[in-house]
Amino acid sequence: MKILITGGTGLIGSMLCAQLNAHSLFVLTRNTDNKLFSGSNHITPISHIEDVDFNDIDAVINLAGEPIAEKRWNEQQKQLIVQSRLGITQSLVSKINNCVNPPSVFISGSAIGYYGRQSPNLLIDESFEEAFIEFSHELCSMWENEALKTNQNTRVCILRTGIVLSKDGGALKKLLPSFKLGIGSVVADGRQLMSWIHIQDMVKGIIFLLENSTSNGIFNMTAPNAVNNHEFSKTLAAQLHRPCLLSMPAWVMKLLFGEMADLLIYGQGVYPKRLLGAGFNFDYPTLDKALNDLL
Repeated sequence: MKILITGGTGLIGSMLCAQLNAHSLFVLTRNTDNKLFSGSNHITPISHIEDVDFNDIDAVINLAGEPIAEKRWNEQQKQLIVQSRLGITQSLVSKINNCVNPPSVFISGSAIGYYGRQSPNLLIDESFEEAFIEFSHELCSMWENEALKTNQNTRVCILRTGIVLSKDGGALKKLLPSFKLGIGSVVADGRQLMSWIHIQDMVKGIIFLLENSTSNGIFNMTAPNAVNNHEFSKTLAAQLHRPCLLSMPAWVMKLLFGEMADLLIYGQGVYPKRLLGAGFNFDYPTLDKALNDLL
């Protein structure tokens, strides 16, 4: 299978490329010197989308986008976050729709931020329609709507991804230094739900949707057992044999991170109903099992 991947050098994309070693991969990237491409005979770096003949591509996986939690949000950063997702998605959809022989499947990223902040007593699946209207929802909604403009002769899967746990990057890598020192803390009141997924299950899920020709539409990419922030923090500390006695008040988070702090202060309990219903099996369905493997 010939597969075009955007965001292939990122945390999820790099592991996905390694797992898809039986296929011919074309990775759209500005960094053609990335270590991902050294010694990988099945991966070809592509600098410009115009260099790709979409009539010769079997599948497109779109994971590109400016990291949402790397910098404090201001209007300029928000615009960069939006355009880094919408621009490439629009270009991919246009190329796919103008094909004589289009790719059979288009898998495109999104996030559980689509649902916005929700009650810690609520469990959400893909049918949930009462999203809280804030920046994360507006971003994901625009991103998904662009992907869904793909013509009907190409199967579309949208990945509403939760907190991806990996020791090589993302949220867990940022948390580890303080928790290893025994100064990890619960955020705000700790009741906000955290919907997470082990990176191995994330990559396995993408490949499952790639190969399962009957799967289409929205998929929550989260483990089936969301936990609140208090439980997450205590479980992480226990795995490291360290205490977790501190608490970071919401007002301090807002002072440090501004509006972006809302991603940590508020949450949503997300359940992968459609992925499970399609027959997918998680290798790491519980947080203790996931952290034990990673740490």
